Amino acid sequence: MNSISETYRPADLCEVHLTDTFWSKYTDLVREVVLPYQWKVLNDQEPGAPESHAVRNFRIAAGLESGEFYGEVFQDSDLAKWIEAASYTLAARKDEELESLIEEVIGLIEAAQQENGYLDTYFTIGRQDKEWTNLYECHEMYCMGHMIEAAVAYYKATGRRRFLDIMCRCADHISDCFGPEEGKMRGYPGHQELELALARLYEATGEKKYLELSRYFLKERGKAPNYFIREWETSRQRRTFKTGELTERPDLYYDQSHCPVAEQKEAVGHAVRAVYMYSAMADVAGKTGDEELFRTCRTLWENVTARQMYITGAVGATHQGEAFTFDYDLPNETAYAETCASVGLILFAARMQRIDMDGRYADVIERVLYNTVLASIAEGGKHYFYVNPQEMWPEASEKNPDRKHIRGSRQEWFGCACCPPNIARLLASLQKYVCSTDGRTLYLHLYLSGDLDIPAGNGKYSVKVRRQSPWSGITEIRVDGVPEGKGQIALRIPGWCREWSVRINDRIQEADVQKGYLYLKGVLPEDSIRLQFDMTPGLIQADPRVRADAGKAAVQMGPFVYCLEETDNGDNLSALRIDADTAFEKQTDAGLSDEVPMIIYNGYRTEEWPEGESLYRPYERREKRAVLKAVPYFLWGNRHPGEMQIWTRI
Repeated sequence: MNSISETYRPADLCEVHLTDTFWSKYTDLVREVVLPYQWKVLNDQEPGAPESHAVRNFRIAAGLESGEFYGEVFQDSDLAKWIEAASYTLAARKDEELESLIEEVIGLIEAAQQENGYLDTYFTIGRQDKEWTNLYECHEMYCMGHMIEAAVAYYKATGRRRFLDIMCRCADHISDCFGPEEGKMRGYPGHQELELALARLYEATGEKKYLELSRYFLKERGKAPNYFIREWETSRQRRTFKTGELTERPDLYYDQSHCPVAEQKEAVGHAVRAVYMYSAMADVAGKTGDEELFRTCRTLWENVTARQMYITGAVGATHQGEAFTFDYDLPNETAYAETCASVGLILFAARMQRIDMDGRYADVIERVLYNTVLASIAEGGKHYFYVNPQEMWPEASEKNPDRKHIRGSRQEWFGCACCPPNIARLLASLQKYVCSTDGRTLYLHLYLSGDLDIPAGNGKYSVKVRRQSPWSGITEIRVDGVPEGKGQIALRIPGWCREWSVRINDRIQEADVQKGYLYLKGVLPEDSIRLQFDMTPGLIQADPRVRADAGKAAVQMGPFVYCLEETDNGDNLSALRIDADTAFEKQTDAGLSDEVPMIIYNGYRTEEWPEGESLYRPYERREKRAVLKAVPYFLWGNRHPGEMQIWTRI
């Protein structure tokens, strides 16, 4: 008998009603601003934003307009992620106008689909003879995967099957073309995503063939002889579609096809592809009981989070290939840290959590949410970071070619616009990361104010969670109902928390912490639970093998990483150092959002050298005292452009 399984079911969106003033601001922003804005961009109706053409591509493929395909080969996925995000908002709150708009788009997608189920506008518009000939580069299955995820989300939100049936036909076509059977291609996606989508399609339909196809794509990847090498050697498509230039031999590390996935021990290559694949591996492992695959997931999880993750939860150290590099290589001034990679890391963590209830997964989800995800979108909802720098020197970004990818301000849109709709779909589905159940115990992962109604056993948990603010550390939990009269609630004790206390009905609760969760047994209706986490700001240091951070410290309060900005501390932030014995003071600032505390602490500034003095001289400490002012990293760049840094000399 298999010993692993998806034991812990995450909450459905409709089971968690958020009332959290901090996070509701963002979920409301997605519904009221982000989705309408992105819809205009996708229809090329937003002045100043780069042309998308995503909707028009479908109109051309459907025969409703004439014209040529425009955009990246994966342009279809932008629309798919937008539909998915919109569907999540429908699940939380009905909106007839939005639902009607999505129905129109579904009609367009159906009209663009070929009779055999194939769906990809890049090839349908004038390239049908080249379908499935360049899996390494051309993202067909990536786009179809995102469309499948959108269809599942819409089906769960509305109960309507039309879109789901469209994408089932597409998945059936893929199944007819690929697999180990005679007459089928032994290929797999160049950019992993379909594997995730097929697992979700299996959940929605119960059709096991979709799960088996996902498992096939994972197990086939990296086997010898390598499919991508054979494709490159034999295909007519040795010239890249974009430029017509001869392509180089495929980089198998780039897309994690250098060896079978079960043999992979370190995160390598394109970071988004990697974490999407790891997420699918965890999905398939949990649904099939594949212990070998799950052991590999654990190994890769440890490698990513313990040796290749930034303090903000970002991953992907280099802009060359948007990729992981090697253990402890985490440069700050050239970090790539793509937003989509952080979204994918959350997907990976959540799927591991379904199998193995360990607070480490929720710790990472929380770290990514409060830092990288929120930093990637401006407070107004219409500007985005693709790259999330850990340090910003504007002049270097302008004049140093190695730093051209680092932007000091968020952009309206991108030619390669994978990140903005990815942010939207994550924020719109925030509720499903709050809690889960194994049928007996209710596990609380994120402490967000909201009303939870979670089916468990022969009943349900009805719980009201109220916190004062993300910076207070105080959460009140009111239990209104438990299944079968008596329940068990497991509360995550965050990894960042040094001191904490729990009281039930004003009585101190003794600790029974297992793998990061405090288990409260015999919980009854009308019980009142009060959690208090120490939110004292403190200094964080990195493993000394992270050379970029050696001799430096960062400031963190609760899950929030703080940074210094030029706006508050003047230019040349590299001249600052922290007083290791400093005390920390919290104060509000009119330039920040309501209730967001700035942290004030003591340090020093190296004095500037007089004009005309030599560039180098014998060492002599010349510095003066300085008061340093730090703001939450997620808010950097919202006031004025300028320098920024997380790590400061100490």
